[in-house]
Amino acid sequence: MRHAKENRKFGLKRGQRRAFLKSLEHNLIMRERMQTTEARAKEIRPMVERLVSHAKKQNLAAFRLLLKKLPKVSANKIYYEIAPRYQNRNGGYLRIVKKTVSRNDGAKLATIEFVK
Repeated sequence: MRHAKENRKFGLKRGQRRAFLKSLEHNLIMRERMQTTEARAKEIRPMVERLVSHAKKQNLAAFRLLLKKLPKVSANKIYYEIAPRYQNRNGGYLRIVKKTVSRNDGAKLATIEFVK
C-alpha cells in the first residue's frame, strides 16, 4: 500500500528533485547548520537523520551506503565526525527552528542544524 508516501515535489521532475535534495543534504552535512525554507528543511530532515543512523553502525556496509547516497567528502564527514557524536543518542539528531521573517516571495524560512 502507498499510504502517506507522497512527498513534496518542489516543481521539479524526479531526477532533478533527487539531485536537488542530494545537494541540500550535502550542504547541510558540510556546514552543519543551514538556513532554508521550511518545506525544504522538513523534507531533508528524515533523510539526513536516517543517514546518521546508518553511519552510527560504523561498519563497511554502512559506509558504502553513505557513499552511494552522498558525495565522498560529505560521506566521510558524516561517518568519521558527525556519527560518533551521537553514539548514545536514539534519533533526533537535527532540529528545525522556524524564523519569523519570510523571503521576498513569501516563503517561510527556517534554520536546520545538528543538535549539539
